Amino acid sequence: MPELDQEEREILEAYERRELKSVATKEELARLKAAARATAIKDRRVNIRLSSGDLNDIQVKALEEGVPYQTLIASVLHKYVTGRLAERADLSTQAVPATKRRAASNR
Repeated sequence: MPELDQEEREILEAYERRELKSVATKEELARLKAAARATAIKDRRVNIRLSSGDLNDIQVKALEEGVPYQTLIASVLHKYVTGRLAERADLSTQAVPATKRRAASNR
């Protein structure tokens, strides 16, 4: 586990002393529990082919997010099919993936 800073230690200690109280409503908790159950049920297996560059970029992004890359892929697909993955309106401001930056700099 990474080293905690002072604020994080104080929060952890308050949690362990049971001093923290939830501010979520019953409706919000029910909605979040239902979403967690639906997301956690993984009853089908899928095999896909990706380019090496795309897979590398996904793995890098997953490391940055602190999740396994398969979980990141599943999350992105879930957000897409539920309509919660929005496209950026201005393509000129999008970040260029690392592999494309490397390929462009090698020319």
